[in-house]
Amino acid sequence: MIQKKDNSRPSKENKDEKKTSYTSRTGKPSRTSRPSDTRASRSTRPAGRKPAAPQKPRDGQRDRSGAKPSSKHAEGAIRLNKYIAHAGICSRREADELIAAGSVKVNGKVVTEMGYQVMPGDEVQYGGEKLRSERLRYFLLNKPKGFITTTDDPQERRTVMMLMDGCCAERIYPVGRLDRATTGLLLFTNDGELAKRLTHPSTQVYKIYQVELNKPVTKEDMKRLLEGIELEDGPMHVDDIQYAAVGKTIDKRIVGVELHSGRNRIVRRLFEALGYEVHKLDRTTFAGLTKKDLPRGRWRELTEKEVGFLKMI
Repeated sequence: MIQKKDNSRPSKENKDEKKTSYTSRTGKPSRTSRPSDTRASRSTRPAGRKPAAPQKPRDGQRDRSGAKPSSKHAEGAIRLNKYIAHAGICSRREADELIAAGSVKVNGKVVTEMGYQVMPGDEVQYGGEKLRSERLRYFLLNKPKGFITTTDDPQERRTVMMLMDGCCAERIYPVGRLDRATTGLLLFTNDGELAKRLTHPSTQVYKIYQVELNKPVTKEDMKRLLEGIELEDGPMHVDDIQYAAVGKTIDKRIVGVELHSGRNRIVRRLFEALGYEVHKLDRTTFAGLTKKDLPRGRWRELTEKEVGFLKMI
C-alpha cells in the first residue's frame, strides 16, 4: 500500500488478500490548526452598590433566549440540533435549518427556537417520524464484491447492510459509497455531522486504491494521470500513482492510486479514458484507516483514537 499513517490496531496482515507495497511521494494530509485557548480578562466595576442579581426563571420556564433553564430539572438535557444530528438525520447546521423552517416537533408542537433544550422523555418528530437520539457508533467494513452500497434495494439485491446485520442496536448508514464490483473499506456511522464532513468535497479526505488492469500501465499514462485529464464532468488528476510490488516482483498491471476526489466511479473512469479496462478495484485506505486485521466481508468497531482522528480532519 502507499505508506500513510495507520490509525487501525496493529496486527498480522490479512492472509486472504495479496501483499502489495508502493512507494509514496506524497506527505500526510494537512490538518486545520486549532486556535490556542485564551482566557478572557476580568472586567472591573466602579465601587458602589452591587448590581442586582439577575432573576432566575422558575422551574419549567424558559429564559429570554427560549432555552430551558439550567437547573437540577435540566439534567440530561440536550440541544435540539444536537439531538437531531445524533439521530443520524443530518449535521447540526442542517438541523438548525430544519428547526427554523418549522419542520421539527417536540411533544407534538412545532419548535423554531434556536438553542431549544430537549429533556429526557421528550418526543422529537421530523417528517412525521419519531426520532431517537442514539449513542454514536462507528464501524469499518471490508466490503466484498457483489454488494451494493445502499440501505435498501427495491430489486432485493444484496446490500452492504446485510453484512452489518447485528453489529449494533443503533441505526447506522454507509459514509459515501463503493460500487457493486469494487471491494475494500467502507465506513458506517449514525453520526450525521461527521458523515457530512467526510463526504463534503472541501474536506479533501484521501483514499488509496489498488487497481488491477488488463495491461501494463505506461509511464506516460501515469504522468498524464498526475497532471490531469479531461472527463465528461471536468478535469481530474490523481495525487500519487505507483506500480505495485507483489512479493519481490513488480507487476505493472497493478498500481496503487491515491486521490481525494469523491466523484462517482472516478478511478474506473480515469483509466477507461486512457484505454484501460479495470479488472479489480480495491479501496485499501480511507481517511487514514486501513484493512489490517480485517478479512473480506468482516467489520470492526473503530477505537476512540480512530474516531478522534476522523473528527480532526
